[in-house]
Amino acid sequence: MKSNGKKVRVSFNSPVILGFTIACFLVMILDKITGGASTNSFFSVYRSSLLSPLTYIRFFGHVLGHAGWEHFMGNIMMFLVVGSLLEEKYGSANILFVILATALITGIIHFVFFPRFQMLGASGVVFALILLSSFAGFREGEVPVTFLLVALLYIGEQVYYGIFVQDNVANLTHIVGGVVGSSLGFIMNKNKMNRY
Repeated sequence: MKSNGKKVRVSFNSPVILGFTIACFLVMILDKITGGASTNSFFSVYRSSLLSPLTYIRFFGHVLGHAGWEHFMGNIMMFLVVGSLLEEKYGSANILFVILATALITGIIHFVFFPRFQMLGASGVVFALILLSSFAGFREGEVPVTFLLVALLYIGEQVYYGIFVQDNVANLTHIVGGVVGSSLGFIMNKNKMNRY
C-alpha cells in the first residue's frame, strides 16, 4: 500500500495481544470441529482431580475458551482495543504476565469455590486490562480519579449483577480480574516490574 509515494506496511504491533486473539480464535474453531470436546478437556475450568495434569492446564487454558461466537466477539473486541495500547505502554512480557496471573488466580478461585459450575472465557483478563488501563497516568503518591471511576463502575456493576441478576456470567471472575489488573498496575507504575 502506498501513501504519498511512501510504502505503508502492516506491522505486528502487539505480539502478545494478537497471539492471544489468534489462539482464542483457533480454540473456537477446534471447539466447533470437536463438538465441544476440546473446550471441555482443555479450555474451561471446573472441579476435577488434582492428580490429573489436565486440571493444571485448565487453570490457564480456560481464558482461551468461549461458549460461542458472540461470547468470543464480546471479549476479544474489548481485549484488542485496550490490550494493544497497554502492551505498547508496559511491554509484552508484563502483559503476558498479567494474562497468565489473571488466568491462574481466577481459575483456582473458580475451582475452589464453584465446584459444580464450568467456567471459560477471557472476560477476567479483559477486566484486568480495563483496570490496568486506568493506571496509565499514575504518579507516585496519587490515586488517579479514572481508576476510582473505572473501579466503581466496572466492579460495582459486577457486584450488583452477582447479587441481583441470575445469569450464566461469572461475576466473581470479573471482580478478581479487576483486582489483579489494579494490583499489577500499581506495581508496574511504581517501576517494580521491568518493561520488556
